[in-house]
Amino acid sequence: MSIVEALILGAIQGITEFLPVSSSGHLVLFQKIFGISEPALLFDTMVHGGTLLAVFVVLWQDIWNILRRPIQRLTGLLIMATLPTVIVALVFKDTIEAAFSSASFLGFAFLITAALLMVSELLSKRPGKVRGETKMRLPDALIIGVLQGVAIIPGVSRSGATLSGALSRKLDRDFAARFSFLLSIPAILGALVLQLKDLVGGVSENSIAAAPIIAGTLAAAVVGFFSVRFMLKIVRERSLWGFVVYVGALGLLVLIDQHITHLLF
Repeated sequence: MSIVEALILGAIQGITEFLPVSSSGHLVLFQKIFGISEPALLFDTMVHGGTLLAVFVVLWQDIWNILRRPIQRLTGLLIMATLPTVIVALVFKDTIEAAFSSASFLGFAFLITAALLMVSELLSKRPGKVRGETKMRLPDALIIGVLQGVAIIPGVSRSGATLSGALSRKLDRDFAARFSFLLSIPAILGALVLQLKDLVGGVSENSIAAAPIIAGTLAAAVVGFFSVRFMLKIVRERSLWGFVVYVGALGLLVLIDQHITHLLF
């Protein structure tokens, strides 16, 4: 992987991490477009770390409130929503790495994201009172956490899955977006921990070099800063139907290529 390719992939990560379109799925797709065959899970993890910096900068007030008063209701909800993801990551780590390499499930995964977004928008419009942070319950957190666990599959959007879970439970759109992005912090940190052996011991001679990884991480951080601010505004003021159409169409195109045209797959 060249530095230019890494910058492009990092920028794609920064854009797609917070939009409900699957950053990991887009990284796999563009790695196919660029013909990158090196092991990419470490690169994917590091550019996720870049977007983590963006979350810290944009949501610093929420994060500071948690750090200043860690024993509070929101902390407990974030922990409960994180547990299902941790279980899935530990149990299916080898399967996840294989999914990154083969991309055989990518088309169906994009369609799953589209379905989750569509169902959440429909359920969010059903009769009933919209609930804010103080009215969020334990089952809400667990449902969001399970969906985030499913989103470990490349092509299933983490932000899309968690937003879908929150909106389908009729949580306030502003709080749903902030909770989703705060929930990305332990998820990304967990991915970094799982890759600790690669980060400490270095990558093999067949893996991506350090310079592209650094370039991609910086690009993800800078672009991610603007992306998270944009997405917070979109969730507050508009629906997610545009993303449903985009991810659904992308999933169909990937499936067509995987089974018929074979231009990339």
